[in-house]
Amino acid sequence: MGLAENQLSFDLLESWLTQNPDAAAFKRNGDSIFRELALFQDYHGLPAFKDALVQFMSEIRGNKVSFDSNKLVLTAGATSANETLMFCLADPGDAFLLPTPYYPGFDRDLKWRTGVEIVPIQCVSSNGFRITESALEEAYKEAESRNLRVKGVLVTNPSNPLGTTLTKKELQLLLNFVSTKQIHLISDEIFSGTVFNSPKFVSVMEVLIKNNYMCLESDAGLFCWVDMGYLLSSNTFDGEMELWKKIVYEVGLNISPGSSCHCTEPGWFRACLANMSEDTLNIAIQRLKTFVDSRDNKVDIQNQQQYNKKKSFSKWVFRLSFNERQRER
Repeated sequence: MGLAENQLSFDLLESWLTQNPDAAAFKRNGDSIFRELALFQDYHGLPAFKDALVQFMSEIRGNKVSFDSNKLVLTAGATSANETLMFCLADPGDAFLLPTPYYPGFDRDLKWRTGVEIVPIQCVSSNGFRITESALEEAYKEAESRNLRVKGVLVTNPSNPLGTTLTKKELQLLLNFVSTKQIHLISDEIFSGTVFNSPKFVSVMEVLIKNNYMCLESDAGLFCWVDMGYLLSSNTFDGEMELWKKIVYEVGLNISPGSSCHCTEPGWFRACLANMSEDTLNIAIQRLKTFVDSRDNKVDIQNQQQYNKKKSFSKWVFRLSFNERQRER
């Protein structure tokens, strides 16, 4: 449950390839196009593929926005796109601001080869880890105190690892902030095609259009951000790692500890269901529930009163199942 590798769409892809055998065989109307594809192509991507992709990108955003395929550049995945943007927009020693908790792979993707620094925008659970103006300003000042030149803000929408979407108010706040500071905004929307519980997903493109800005785009992923703080032996990141090891070795599940996502509060975990079948997920959830139930009798009363999270956690665990999500719809 720690790997966001999308295996849930395998059946859809296999079905489509069965119905469209020419695609897998590099054919068009029964004739081979291998030699055509083997030659030099448009460095921004195949025009036909870009035309299909902009239609898909618009569709998963409720057709509220449209995209120009001539302004679309294709890369080998979002990781490559984000690293390329770092090379284009910043120099070694410059900084980008990222709201916490954030995808732990960004420490590798954005920094290792580019020399760019990440300065966290500290978001907290008391307001649902929402981005605030004060948090943005504090992060900017933190970068200045370290003599780092801030070149932009990068957000994931929907958020990885939170699995929540940014509100239109937050997006407008971000646009106002980057405009005032004269810096860049990168909106990584790779998971925009996975919104299942909220029709309120707002792409940054909707806000950009109203403000006459132009920007890039992406699309897809599935996870939940779970509070297991009341199970910690101590309200520390050492306590979080102790609990994580118990889940790994006693339960046989790998869920990502919040500290790996730079969460500022111990006790949060990312449970990912993108790389498993429904049967496997149900087994994993039952294991996790059994573990939580067995720990209840061992939890210190003070911790129980301080966090009081048992009911909310049980709800999170139950809502992770496919069957429960179907009933909620």
